[in-house]
Amino acid sequence: MSRKAAYLVVIGAFAALLAVPTPAQNLSGPPGGTPPSTPPATATPPATPPNPPPGAVLQPDLGPSDGVAAIVNDAIITEYDLRQRILLYASTSGQQTTPDILVKLRPQILAQLETEQLQIQEARRKNITVSPTDVDKSIDRIVGDNHMTKDQLAELLAKGGVQMSTLRAQIAVQIAWQKAVQDEFQDRVNITPQDIDAEIARLNEGANKTHFLVSSIFLGVENPDVDAKVLKDAQDIHAQLVGGANFGTVARQFSQSPTAAAGGDLGWVYQGQLPAEIDTALQKMEIGQVSEPIRSAGGYYIVGLRDKALGANAVLPDPATLKPVGPLTVARVLLPLPPNAPKPYQENAMKLAVQIHDHVSGCDTLPKMAEQVRGLVYQDLQKMGLKITDLSPDIQAAIAKAGPGEATPPFSSPAGIEMMVRCDKRAPEQHKFNLPSRQQVEESLFDEQITMLSRRYIRDLRRNANVETK
Repeated sequence: MSRKAAYLVVIGAFAALLAVPTPAQNLSGPPGGTPPSTPPATATPPATPPNPPPGAVLQPDLGPSDGVAAIVNDAIITEYDLRQRILLYASTSGQQTTPDILVKLRPQILAQLETEQLQIQEARRKNITVSPTDVDKSIDRIVGDNHMTKDQLAELLAKGGVQMSTLRAQIAVQIAWQKAVQDEFQDRVNITPQDIDAEIARLNEGANKTHFLVSSIFLGVENPDVDAKVLKDAQDIHAQLVGGANFGTVARQFSQSPTAAAGGDLGWVYQGQLPAEIDTALQKMEIGQVSEPIRSAGGYYIVGLRDKALGANAVLPDPATLKPVGPLTVARVLLPLPPNAPKPYQENAMKLAVQIHDHVSGCDTLPKMAEQVRGLVYQDLQKMGLKITDLSPDIQAAIAKAGPGEATPPFSSPAGIEMMVRCDKRAPEQHKFNLPSRQQVEESLFDEQITMLSRRYIRDLRRNANVETK
């Protein structure tokens, strides 16, 4: 399959859709007792879920309507459609959702559904179809990338009150839109050898600069009158990301760039390549951070820094000489046990502790873990006025053997099952940027052009549409 076909058919472009549940969510507590246990799912199943049509979605809406949320060129978006998409987002974003957050999501997701309705209508106008097989391939890719089975995917959605057809519908719209873009622009995007030569020359000029691996979410400002509203939407999205939502899922849900289908992946860019306001923000960010909304050409951007590479001529330090980041402090993690707890109870608690030990990554994750595992207690020893040297020699030795961000093996104490977690962090791995191949450069240029054309395409559809939001 050619690069263009691969991009436009977008098989497997939804890998970021489903955030794999955090390890703590999979933990199971000891039987017969209260602490610790797995918390219930956060989303609430809809009342009297109807039975929407399976698979194909480029058909008129056949699901029952219990209210109209919006009308897009005479096509109705029902409140049921909207509720299902909100619950789909809540189930797959990785964000801890509350009723207030779900209410805030409503206008954002409704706007996305309106855009998708325009895309569906345009695809129908072009007689574009999406087969159940196309959707199946994407779902296969999703479950494969997330190391889960289709049954586990179905279970995840069911716990959130989401019909599988809702996920299939969203995937089918994405595929249909990609095909529509292909149909509209396949003869207009032409990457010449001269284009590639010029780009390679430009890359060589920046090869010795710092490079950034970036994801982005773009919200367009179509006219100055909506600038404040778009900014507010961007700020709400930023709050969701800070609250733990998966960037790829959020990008796919809300970003108005074609990179949304790939979780907002922009790939590698070098210092100075992006607009100055975005470039400045990237230079100040640490790996894993997400920017505030940034006003730039065309609208607002939220960027996430996934990795950073030194220039091609940089001399890398010896990894053995890199020191952990932050002071060496520890947190105590405790699974309390009642006095004279039965042996099976103790054994199950120890199994749970081992799972926590295997998945814990520094002290920053402990508050969320404590919310998810009922009864789990964590304590910052430094804030309690304790030093590592105040601990027993055995515990000190175990801490010394653990790496930055790691936990000591769990052990029994009069209070229960506990372990110590190192709060310092590993020094970020450093590596140098490698120039892309000629084919990769061609692919990148193609992506840039198709992104620009696709953005204009949906903008024109909106301008000519009659959208009534209830």
